[in-house]
Amino acid sequence: MFEKLNEMVLKYEEITERLNNPGTSEDSKLYMELLKEQGRLSPVVEAYRAYEENERAVSDSEEMIRSEDDPELKALAKEELNDALKKRPVLERELKIKLIPKDEDDDRNVIVEIRAGAGGEEAALFAGSLYRMYVKYAEKNGFTVETTDVEDTGIGGFKFVSFMINGKGAYSKLKYESGVHRVQRVPETESGGRIHTSTATVAIMPEASEIEVNIDPNDCRIDVFRASGNGGQCVNTTDSAVRLTHYPTGIVISCQDEKSQIKNKAKAFKVLRAKLYELNKEKAHAEEADLRRSQVGTGDRSEKIRTYNFPQSRLTDHRIGLTIYSLEKVMEGDLDNVIEALTGADMAEKLAELGE
Repeated sequence: MFEKLNEMVLKYEEITERLNNPGTSEDSKLYMELLKEQGRLSPVVEAYRAYEENERAVSDSEEMIRSEDDPELKALAKEELNDALKKRPVLERELKIKLIPKDEDDDRNVIVEIRAGAGGEEAALFAGSLYRMYVKYAEKNGFTVETTDVEDTGIGGFKFVSFMINGKGAYSKLKYESGVHRVQRVPETESGGRIHTSTATVAIMPEASEIEVNIDPNDCRIDVFRASGNGGQCVNTTDSAVRLTHYPTGIVISCQDEKSQIKNKAKAFKVLRAKLYELNKEKAHAEEADLRRSQVGTGDRSEKIRTYNFPQSRLTDHRIGLTIYSLEKVMEGDLDNVIEALTGADMAEKLAELGE
């Protein structure tokens, strides 16, 4: 670890020297890249320097205890040594945390897709429950929600729903939600009171910018159609809905939430960019891609990451063995305990990889 840290310090000093060189600023792109890299390395270097300074304090105090004859000075040295030794594990942990690479997508908005899985009508109702849970969570965190596409059942359920959650850090909060969610409850339509098990799949994708994902218009076909809804719903009377087909990948995006065709088209391209961004990440990180696919799955009951047991008011996240008995609060958008536990478990794994 310390060999890696010394290399990072040397790189940081080299970059700082180049940034202080007026000639470097002539190439604005290079200058911005160096500035970004300096910003990435700066917290690690600062933490390492604080750790090294404390280690010097330990060494100096030990030396003074060995060589000093004055009882008062020796006592002072022992006190300083104890203080430095207490700080050592704290500074070392902070240093390791700073060494963990930051997920470059953490600050992004997210696009969420929820699809009913096994369980028929009850699965669609559960998909609707998950949608409302995430919307309430987003609102509690000051995020905004924009629906892009809905295939509803007319009685509160969704066969499929796609929506955007906009707000800095949205992806960092929700990235662990991708996977198969299982529900165990008595359906409202079940007269016998039997508990049914159903599933819904959730996919979380970071939003990508036009600069990061360039889409050739010639690779796309845009179809417009009249938005439709179930009985009692307000439907558009113009061809404002948009269906976007991306030929190279076969991805099809529909968007009919807005009454404006232009707005629906813009949303459809946002979703397409997010999907293409995910595909690019999968190519770059094949192992991570395999893991993600196994989490998202196909909606089969056996491919679950979390269970919502309504009769027992119990939520269980199977990845980290977390069980909490406040399901009603969770369904009202109180996901903080779950998300913090998942974030903490991920951090612990990464710290273990660094040798803790």
